[in-house]
Amino acid sequence: MATFEHATAQRCARLGHALTAAGLTWHDNGRQDTPQFLTYTVTDPSGRTWTISPATNHQTSPSSPARIWQAGCAELAATTAVLSARQVSEQIRDTP
Repeated sequence: MATFEHATAQRCARLGHALTAAGLTWHDNGRQDTPQFLTYTVTDPSGRTWTISPATNHQTSPSSPARIWQAGCAELAATTAVLSARQVSEQIRDTP
């Protein structure tokens, strides 16, 4: 069974800080209490919409505990690997 205990309030706050530091406009759906339903909606510099969600415990690795976020952009038909808050923010910001 997939779990999401790794999507803690601290890690959610870290993602919010990373998105803001990258200069991205974003909001979350307020579901930090139920991380399996948590999503962040982000607008990249080109005006495209990305959705970020926590990865399942099956997608995360104990050797890279900060890598818990995965983003997708329907307009690009693209999905990122499971990344850290900083990495996912930079990937969205820097995608041409």
